[in-house]
Amino acid sequence: MTPAIRRQVAAAAACALTLLLAACGGGASTGTPAVGVGTSGGSTAASAGAAPAAYPALATKNTTRISTADSVGTAAATARVVFPGTAAAQRPGAVALADARDWRGALAGAVLMAAPLHAPLLFTDNGEIPAQTAQALGALAPTGAASAAGAQAIRLGTAGDPGGLRTVSIAGNDPFTLAQNIDGYRSRVAGSASRDVLVVSADAPDYAMPAAAWAAKSGDPVLFTARDTLPAPTRAALTAHAKPHIYVLGPATVVSGAVERELSRYGNVTRITAGGPQATAVAFARFVDGAFGWRVVDPGHGLVFASPTRPADAGAAAPLSASGTYGPLLLTDARGGLPPSAASYLLDIRPGYSSDPVRGVYNHGWIVGDPDAVSVDTQATIDGLLEIAPVKP
Repeated sequence: MTPAIRRQVAAAAACALTLLLAACGGGASTGTPAVGVGTSGGSTAASAGAAPAAYPALATKNTTRISTADSVGTAAATARVVFPGTAAAQRPGAVALADARDWRGALAGAVLMAAPLHAPLLFTDNGEIPAQTAQALGALAPTGAASAAGAQAIRLGTAGDPGGLRTVSIAGNDPFTLAQNIDGYRSRVAGSASRDVLVVSADAPDYAMPAAAWAAKSGDPVLFTARDTLPAPTRAALTAHAKPHIYVLGPATVVSGAVERELSRYGNVTRITAGGPQATAVAFARFVDGAFGWRVVDPGHGLVFASPTRPADAGAAAPLSASGTYGPLLLTDARGGLPPSAASYLLDIRPGYSSDPVRGVYNHGWIVGDPDAVSVDTQATIDGLLEIAPVKP
């Protein structure tokens, strides 16, 4: 670790008291991981002795909250949740660095969490390394395994340079080119291009967000399109996949029928959509086509809940969908409430038992963002819908 990174880690550590006070106060927005999970050496506010007032926002019996005021904190906290140890086997081979102001780069970069890289996303801000990112980098200490040329960090687009790490840079001054180049890099490291591809709107983040979770789990890339025009970099990326299965998220109002027809020149196209972005996220969670799709239509799964008002959280939290309990990303409404489509879906996949709940299966929900993003009342509702319930024989 370079002296600069050490200084930033020390500065982040100096904020620990602030984090704990925020946690004990129930999760005030501080711009840092305040409640539920921290980024310092695997410790958490809970293990440091969070006061009872921090609950239930900290966690409920069926949910765990990553209570962060912004996507920089979400990425740092998520990376430490997924890679909590210090042994080489518990550390990532590499980390991906994206610009915190570019939700599209974050979504496209989520694919780097898939095998063989298993690289969680962290954020830089205007070329600088935020304290939370520096703290996470110091704790993660990426090994350089599996990535090209033993890279420990993969810079995406205009992301800042962490310094002191073996770094690969993936260029791209627009979301279409950056997504194409991320896809090409991942294909080279994996040894082949994937057979399935996601195409999403570059202008409708609420419809695009669920793609990040699947990309992180599957290794299928996220490529972008304009509503009425398929950009040249996306066409080139599709050509490199040699007639893939192409899955479009969202209705014709965000990815037009003309683009869908043009996509059909490059492979078989399937559109996944329902009545709005939240319902589309549910439809994607249910969807299956051969080896593609979550097919979460029964109990016993992990689920991730995020707000459409913070689209970069989708890329930041994507490692939660590619490890642990796995599972798709669902969206709250813009006010942090649980939309009817998601509530109905949770009822459909609610676990049940006839005689002994110990013999049942269980669902778990990750809540992404502080209570300003996803309210505690919504968390409580989700907790109740995830709870295993008695059923009559």
